[in-house]
Amino acid sequence: MARGIARAVSFGGRATAGWCSYRRVTVAVCLGNLVAALLVLRSLTSHASFAPPAPNLGEVVLYTEEQIRMVEESIRIRREAEPVELVQEVKKLRKFFAREEKRRKELPLVLKQKVSYNIVGRLRDLGDNISVSEQREALDSWRVETLKDIKHASTQNQSSLGLSGEEARMLKRALEFNWYMLMEDIGLFIPEEVMHIEHDDKPENEPEEEEIIAGPPLSPQCNAELHTDYGGPAVRWGLTHHKESAADCCQACLDQAKNAKPGEMKCNIWVYCPSEFGCYSPDKYEHKHQECWLKHDDNPKLNFKDKYSESYRNSHPTAPVVVPWMSGVISA
Repeated sequence: MARGIARAVSFGGRATAGWCSYRRVTVAVCLGNLVAALLVLRSLTSHASFAPPAPNLGEVVLYTEEQIRMVEESIRIRREAEPVELVQEVKKLRKFFAREEKRRKELPLVLKQKVSYNIVGRLRDLGDNISVSEQREALDSWRVETLKDIKHASTQNQSSLGLSGEEARMLKRALEFNWYMLMEDIGLFIPEEVMHIEHDDKPENEPEEEEIIAGPPLSPQCNAELHTDYGGPAVRWGLTHHKESAADCCQACLDQAKNAKPGEMKCNIWVYCPSEFGCYSPDKYEHKHQECWLKHDDNPKLNFKDKYSESYRNSHPTAPVVVPWMSGVISA
């Protein structure tokens, strides 16, 4: 019996040793890891199961007949409220003014010079002591007379200004629709007639501060005047004519007058913008630093001098206190 028990124990030990082999232990560990991974994955996906379902983008929303009727009614009311006729008229006006602006820009330089000579001659005949209102009346009278002359001379293909038929037609449209723009193109500006009241609040015996102008010194022939803006028909358009200094602008005026061809206006007025912030002007353009205007006028007249009056600044809120331009009338 003892031998039998010993044999049984020996057999059990061999069986246990066979079951605990390295291969079976490795398989058991792998199975345990797999079960753990499945449990972790289940715990992660279980949270997503509580999230609200995503909307179905392909789902069609059904409206009731009453809702559809209300939507159609609102669309009808909105369309009826639109100022269709007004919008169409505005579009027509925009097209019209765009065509007129294009035609104004197409006016030849020779035609603009003829108009400038004729207007300057009309103003010169009135004398030097005429008021601003008288100048405006003279210009309006010249415009009306010129339009009548062009209409009467249309059959003869020649006007008293010496214009051809095509030039007369172009000038007629400019006088009828672009009169103020034409005056800007030829450099003619009639300032408003205002009362200039001087306010001197500076203490007595206080020395004047000398203003420094950048660039080389100006020639005495330039007759430079600070804070001054002279008028007159433009010989050279300043928006596209910039100079490094006031001296260069004055020299450009002298050179133009020296090299002008017969029949051309000779520069005798220069107007320069020395301010780095640009210079104010009552027209529609933005005048920038170093603009140099070359003008001609047999009787130069001031637009503005030293300071803009209080009444002028009240009617022109964007105007500064001090005139930013500097000008000069070339001495012969």
